[in-house]
Amino acid sequence: MHSYFIGIDVGTQGVRVVMLDDTGRTAGSSEKMFPLTQHSREEQSPALWWESVFTCLQNLLVSVREVIDLNAIKAVSVTSTSGTVIPLDAHDEPLHNALMYSDTRPAAEGKYCREIAERFHPQGYTGFNASSGLSKMVWYSNHFTEKAAQIKTWIHATDFIIGKLCGDYSVTDYTNALKSGFDVGAGEWPGYLTEHLPLQKEWLQKVVPSGTQIGRLLPELSEQLGVGAIQVIAGMTDGCASQVASGAVRPGDWNTTIGTTLVVKGVTTREVRDPEGRLYSHRHPEGYWMPGGAGNIGADWVSAGFADDLPALTHAASDLIPTGLIAYPLLQPGERFPFIAPQARGFSPENASRQATFAANMEGVAFVERYAYQMIESLSDEKVNAVYTAGGGSNSDVWLTIRANVLNRPVHKCGNVTGAAGAAIVAAAGSYFGTLTQAAQAMTRIEKTIRPEPALVTAYTLQYRNFIQALTEKGFIAGPVPVTH
Repeated sequence: MHSYFIGIDVGTQGVRVVMLDDTGRTAGSSEKMFPLTQHSREEQSPALWWESVFTCLQNLLVSVREVIDLNAIKAVSVTSTSGTVIPLDAHDEPLHNALMYSDTRPAAEGKYCREIAERFHPQGYTGFNASSGLSKMVWYSNHFTEKAAQIKTWIHATDFIIGKLCGDYSVTDYTNALKSGFDVGAGEWPGYLTEHLPLQKEWLQKVVPSGTQIGRLLPELSEQLGVGAIQVIAGMTDGCASQVASGAVRPGDWNTTIGTTLVVKGVTTREVRDPEGRLYSHRHPEGYWMPGGAGNIGADWVSAGFADDLPALTHAASDLIPTGLIAYPLLQPGERFPFIAPQARGFSPENASRQATFAANMEGVAFVERYAYQMIESLSDEKVNAVYTAGGGSNSDVWLTIRANVLNRPVHKCGNVTGAAGAAIVAAAGSYFGTLTQAAQAMTRIEKTIRPEPALVTAYTLQYRNFIQALTEKGFIAGPVPVTH
């Protein structure tokens, strides 16, 4: 008999609910999209979220009722966007719509929060901006003074769904609390939040590691859904949940997701402090650290200029690599990771064919990825042991081959790397396996592994040096990262 776990992902555009068994096999899933407007980038209705989640839960359980024993469902957990926050009143009802992570209105507050944090608590997280939960709390207090007087608790998007499931809105997890100002190293809310910002101590939640049991499914929900009083487990932000779903949960494990942008996340034994602010670190539920960063470069250039003939271009690229060409396919101005360069602009090799430019662009992104891992090893003084990968960029075998040889490491392509799957694994970790590491080892899988080839590694080592020289000459970076391993 298998045990089953439910993961709920509330994203910007909709809800996805999945059920995994204790081996990671998908037993069922359900999705519901939101009607998106320009306003929904700033605010969304938590009531709509819950209505969508409940519908998906009903549909999921109806679809699996005939093939599994519903009494074997052990737990549920939730993931959602980082930095999305909601003020609750004394009855745990929203005083205002959810303030979305993508709401740019608190830009001035973000700058102010960063300055205050750097001045009064530099040992904690200080990278606040408009997308941070803390900035939105301060913005709301400044703009809705009368409503702010009625606040009982500030919560995050994840916490709202957990509260609807078990009735407890007073708890959040380390990953959601980070950008609301919680010091994940000291395990406390710093004094500056209430001494120098317009917040009150009683507004701030209790913070626990992801995977902690918060409560059990409310009796009325158990009856309506036809399931037992399953455990409700503290979740995590969507980026961290996707990292968990990739299997990159042990020290030395790293995950690169190449979607619209390049996102790198991993696990270290010690906190990685980056004086330039390219990386920031979440706290792993087992006491490790989960550093990560997101760049502006990624795979958006594929859809922007090469989507019309992708199969033919990919086939041609397999015969052209290594190209020996230098390309940096950045579409928008400025870079933020793995180097900060507002002046950065994309460039392509001159007089190259479309096929060669396509191949060189894939190589360019791989070179940025290599630079990122060299920077991470230099800052952490810990070795990157394994690279797991996900996102649209991982669907190209040619690109996987390029990356394995540029990195000179095996690259493992992961299966089912979604936030909802990550939430289900967190639910299993907190209710069945005991640790996140054990749950991920049992419930994640590698679809394929691409290993480096000596001849390609040698060629790409030279081409990488030329790439670094080009970025240095253009003033994007100061030069190569010191290699510590």
